[in-house]
Amino acid sequence: MSSTTSPFPDRIELAGEGLVLRDWTEADLAAMPDLFDHPDIAYWTPIASPFDEAAARARLDRARRLRAEGTAVLLAITVDGRAPLGEVMLRRAPEGMEIGYAVGPAHRGRGLAARAVRVMAAYASERLGAERVILELEAENAASVAVAAKAGFSLLDVPLIEGEEKGRPYVLQTWALDLP
Repeated sequence: MSSTTSPFPDRIELAGEGLVLRDWTEADLAAMPDLFDHPDIAYWTPIASPFDEAAARARLDRARRLRAEGTAVLLAITVDGRAPLGEVMLRRAPEGMEIGYAVGPAHRGRGLAARAVRVMAAYASERLGAERVILELEAENAASVAVAAKAGFSLLDVPLIEGEEKGRPYVLQTWALDLP
């Protein structure tokens, strides 16, 4: 753990593009399994699967710990600051600021992920001084590739990232958005 102060404030609420991105709260725990316990999320993301009440508690605790460490901020995607529809993450990584996202299956097809990514990218630029944000995606994940393109990201000509998660090998492409 770092002894430096976290670059992230104790509370964050970002509004823009018809969304409110806000901190996860205890009141969200019951809604989280409906958002994250889905085969698509289990397959394409490192989010725990199956995703039950215990996984929801662990995710909320992890979000708070990562924020305190200054490593990442995980925010609920909402349209009005109330019911969570998904999550967007901003993580400080060796290669720069990385954004990740997941939208609950009942809320897909509304452009939530692309809008949340753009709002989070603006936060990274305006509040943290980031000059570039990245997405790391599997080329076969058509929905995430579409989000990257819709949010204005470009595929970089850099080495692929290979790894294994949940016993499944993956290969990630790096997409980037240069910020003003």
